[in-house]
Amino acid sequence: MPGCDHLEVSAALSPVPSSPGGCEDCLAKGLQVWAHLRLCTECGHVGCCDSSPDRHATEHHRDTGHPVIRSFEPGESWSWCYVDERLG
Repeated sequence: MPGCDHLEVSAALSPVPSSPGGCEDCLAKGLQVWAHLRLCTECGHVGCCDSSPDRHATEHHRDTGHPVIRSFEPGESWSWCYVDERLG
């Protein structure tokens, strides 16, 4: 199985988190309810995961086309490519 170029490129990126205290979009709505946080490796957008009510990380991908998110949870270091549906 071939590798994922998006994951390889994103491994070298270190974006500044847009909202280190939580999901940027939930906080903008005055909400603080999310399951887990995800960081867009391209721009630093912090969004909530698909187990959260609003699924802002996936919405961000759909809106921008940015391909890779990284877990923004303490102790987790995995990434996910939406385009190739690959875990890294």
